[in-house]
Amino acid sequence: MKDKLLTLNNRLQELNEALSAPDVHNDQKKFRDLSREQNDLSQIMEIGNRYLKVLRDYEGNQAIIDANEDADLAELATMEQEELKEELERLEEELKIMLIPKDPDDHKNGIMEIRAGTGGDEAAIFAGDLYRMYSRYCERHKIKTDVMNSNPSERGGFKEIIFALEGAGAYGILKYESGVHRVQRVPDTETQGRVHTSAVSVVVLPEAEEVDVQIDPNELRIDVYRSSGPGGQSVNTTDSAVRITHIPTGLVVSCQDEKSQLKNKNKALKVLRSRLLDQAMSEHNSAIAKQRKTMVGSGDRSAKIRTYNFPQGRVTDHRIGLTLYKLDRIMEGEIDELIEALQVEERAKRLEEMTK
Repeated sequence: MKDKLLTLNNRLQELNEALSAPDVHNDQKKFRDLSREQNDLSQIMEIGNRYLKVLRDYEGNQAIIDANEDADLAELATMEQEELKEELERLEEELKIMLIPKDPDDHKNGIMEIRAGTGGDEAAIFAGDLYRMYSRYCERHKIKTDVMNSNPSERGGFKEIIFALEGAGAYGILKYESGVHRVQRVPDTETQGRVHTSAVSVVVLPEAEEVDVQIDPNELRIDVYRSSGPGGQSVNTTDSAVRITHIPTGLVVSCQDEKSQLKNKNKALKVLRSRLLDQAMSEHNSAIAKQRKTMVGSGDRSAKIRTYNFPQGRVTDHRIGLTLYKLDRIMEGEIDELIEALQVEERAKRLEEMTK
């Protein structure tokens, strides 16, 4: 650990010097990446310097004990050793967690896409319930949400809703929600009281910045059309909706929730950039099987990750085998316990992978 910290401290000094260079300030992406690395290393070295100080005290005491030249001094050193050893072990465990490689996108804003799957109207209604759940959670954690596109269902809820997540580390917090969410309950339309099972897919993407993904305007086909959903007279009577097709990949993004065609275009481009970044990340991750083993679950968004059982009032996260009998509170956005358990599990897996 000592050698590792000395190496990191040298790297921190290099970063401090690099960030003062004019050429770095002129390169937006490089400056952003180096600043982020500097911030992360500064936090590690704050704990690391405490560790090194305690280590020096421990080694100094041990030298006094081994020398055995002054009995009284040796006795005092011996009395301190156990306390210093415990402090060293505590700081070392803290540093091990801090040194776990981070997802480079954890600090970013996010984009969440919720789509009704199997279950017809009931799936759309549950998609609306999940949107409300996440909105409540974000509100409590000061994460701003901004609807980018929605396709409401006639019976309530949404066939699809896409919204931005803006706040410190929004993607890193909510990325664990990607996957299939299954609901078991008696729908309002059910006359015989039978429990139905429906499914909703959730995808959480890191928001891509322009410096992350370069889009050639010549590779885009942009169509405008009249909005079809709720939104007021001016929305539905002007060609404000925008559909963007990325010709090389065939990805299509639509946005119609704003009255302004320009605002809809900018939102659609934001979603498109994030999908292109996600596509590149998926291709990269699929080629690195070892890295994927350190993630919670398989990372496959088609996998069932969670079941919400209304008759029994329970929620089960299948990736970590966690069942909570507090469904009513969870549907009100109190999903902290689920997210924290998933974060702990991923850290444990990454730490295990590091020590192999």
